[in-house]
Amino acid sequence: MDEKLIRREPLGNGFFVNVSPRHTFGTDAVLLKAFSNPKKTDRLVDLGTGCGIIPLLMMRDGLLRSAVGVDISEEAAFLAQRTAKELNLENFKVINADLKELKGKVEFGSNTLVTCNPPYKAPNAGLKNPDSTVRAARHETACTLEDIVAVSAKLLQTAGRFCVCHRPERLTELFILMHEYKVEPKRLRLVAQRKGEEPWLVLAEGKRCANPGLRIEPALYIEENGDFSPEMIEIYGKYKEAYL
Repeated sequence: MDEKLIRREPLGNGFFVNVSPRHTFGTDAVLLKAFSNPKKTDRLVDLGTGCGIIPLLMMRDGLLRSAVGVDISEEAAFLAQRTAKELNLENFKVINADLKELKGKVEFGSNTLVTCNPPYKAPNAGLKNPDSTVRAARHETACTLEDIVAVSAKLLQTAGRFCVCHRPERLTELFILMHEYKVEPKRLRLVAQRKGEEPWLVLAEGKRCANPGLRIEPALYIEENGDFSPEMIEIYGKYKEAYL
């Protein structure tokens, strides 16, 4: 790809991520990282990793034993690999592959955490971007929600966690699929821009082969009194400080 299109986005703690116009990141990825509560011992697989932002934020904070980022886009994989190399992250592996064809490329049944910030729109929902890369990031053209849940179940060890963000209107479908593939929904959090508004994002966690029992956490509000809420300031933390 054209080197002139690549720029470094500072993340704090000396970390950065290489991004391009087609592969950057938004608030939902930052929220998913925080919601997933990664540990130092976690073996992560990040599906649809894009520029690698979720594993990179975790490693910035000294977390994870290892990470694998998977993306079908060659450009996205290139950006994530470049960042991993420039930061000397030997425990961050990037795979340019279709997530439906991971057998033999990523170890199944041994990972403790799978994250995914998936395409939010169903294949036939809304107008599609003419750019195939952008289209795959927004619509389920390269994979469906069921594909994501199915491969996550295979990747996880027993009691391993699957953390995902999605639109509220897809929550019923998500929970049905998780239950069907024995990734039992255990935790849910709704995200709204401010109090009194409908949520625009759901954060969900499931555990592989766990007993039923869902905990609904207090809602997360992005804004308060015309500025970021105290919790959002805490979540952005080092990323925001990188610009000060």
